[in-house]
Amino acid sequence: MIVVAIAALLIALHSVFSQLSAPRIYDADDTEIAVAPGDRFSVQVDDEGTDGYRWIIAEPRPDPAVVRATGSRVVPGGARAGSGPVRRLGFRAVRPGRTDVRLLRCRRCGTGAADEAGARSLNFRVTVG
Repeated sequence: MIVVAIAALLIALHSVFSQLSAPRIYDADDTEIAVAPGDRFSVQVDDEGTDGYRWIIAEPRPDPAVVRATGSRVVPGGARAGSGPVRRLGFRAVRPGRTDVRLLRCRRCGTGAADEAGARSLNFRVTVG
């Protein structure tokens, strides 16, 4: 009986730690992001993917001494019921400071991409403290 209780306690602790360490997900409306050094977080944006547009981290890039990009992935269905796919761009907070993360939705995504028809940009102020 003690073994079962210990196993149940370990499972519960693992569940709590997994949720605490999971990256926080911010939406396009969350323009102010506050995290602690070492935290992982994602910015989530709608991403149909069929129209030829894609989301990138645009210039000027975030200060790598404060925040580092960790990759991106498409999540089908998104977080809201009935919504389309979303792209989650991941980041890790490195050390205290403040930087901007600018995302750009573009087709060619080269020089002047922000001026192309249908382009869209989002800016997030990230404070690591």
